[in-house]
Amino acid sequence: MNKLFRLLMIPFLLCVFALSQATEKVLWSFGGASVGDGSTPLSKLVMDSSGNLYGTTSNGGTISNLCEGCGTVFELSPSSDGNWTETIIYDFCSASLCEDGAWPYAGLIFDAEGNLYGTTSIGGICASACGTVFELSPPLSPGGLWTESVIYDFCSQGNGNCLDGTLPYSKLAFDSSGNLYGTTAGGGSGNGGTVFELSPGASGWTESVLYNFCSIGSYPHCVDGYAPEAGVTLDASGNLYGTTLFGGSSRYLGGGLVYKLSPGLQDWTKSNLFVFDQTDYKDGEGLYGEVNFDKAGNLYSTVAGGAQYGTGGAFRLSSHAPFEYTLPFNYLVLGYGPHAGVLIDPLNNTLFGTNSVGGAADAGDVYEISGKTVKALYTFTGGADGGSPMGALIADKSGNLYGTTKSGGANNLGVVFEIVK
Repeated sequence: MNKLFRLLMIPFLLCVFALSQATEKVLWSFGGASVGDGSTPLSKLVMDSSGNLYGTTSNGGTISNLCEGCGTVFELSPSSDGNWTETIIYDFCSASLCEDGAWPYAGLIFDAEGNLYGTTSIGGICASACGTVFELSPPLSPGGLWTESVIYDFCSQGNGNCLDGTLPYSKLAFDSSGNLYGTTAGGGSGNGGTVFELSPGASGWTESVLYNFCSIGSYPHCVDGYAPEAGVTLDASGNLYGTTLFGGSSRYLGGGLVYKLSPGLQDWTKSNLFVFDQTDYKDGEGLYGEVNFDKAGNLYSTVAGGAQYGTGGAFRLSSHAPFEYTLPFNYLVLGYGPHAGVLIDPLNNTLFGTNSVGGAADAGDVYEISGKTVKALYTFTGGADGGSPMGALIADKSGNLYGTTKSGGANNLGVVFEIVK
């Protein structure tokens, strides 16, 4: 482990917990009168320059012979009257045997030309637990159709051993040269998942595996990590940072770790920045979320379980702090079980995130961390306002927050919501 990095979590005894409610507005309830509407969104949204929101639903859409709705990509557009209009811009499993992918769990990213990129957890050439990376190109004229292209099929290498990875649950990331980066939760030479790069060329996209997890040790004792479900975050030098759900121990399954991948002349070098010890769970365990950086270079994310109350919390890694502190989520006051990373407000050094469960209705909440004060901005009821948010938040220029819940809403199939602070 890199000794310059230490887990920085703010202790409960130093924290002030405050309860106040912001205003929530449901922009869209899934599974309604719209034929073939999506359901169960699990991912982070993305906003274009016109204020339209885009995202994925893990289920719903047009029913095929292979599944009762294999997921969608949707667009939400604001109207002058304050309402939002939904357009399904792609139904997965529209191609034979789901060769176009199915069950997208992750959010989307834009390139400079307005094309969208994402992953599906299954589908592709093997039509089962393989997965794809896809591109959606916007219509040439208003009101036209988006065009989907699969730019990579996982499990294409290794004669069925999936040496190139399988089960991509993560959002993608672009570098300045137009290369795409992501993770797969399975496959690779260690069968513990991979970090991959996709590079564009004249004949298409070429995949390279940058790291194979569980290369050190063997399951269930993967010292270098196992099952990365979150994507990677790039710094200004081109280093990649991410988390694994399990691993880090030579004796136990391990509570997961934070890793760094640094590019070299030929290969990438991996280092563990912090390992979550599963022997007592004091630091937490269950890293589902991506990492983010503040202006000072400190790294933030969340743990879904463990820590002081066994219900997870938020953490910070600092390159210059020789201390270990803990910021657990007190389930008696807040929600708990965060499955996403945090959104950082760079102007105020404030963190925003979602808890998937807990609160008065056990339906989760949106929280804010400012200094040593933690408060629930909004607590979901699990009813018409939504319940169980799983994805990270985004913000518009006015500081309003947007996200999704996997349940609740008019049809109990999830919502897109806005939080006005």
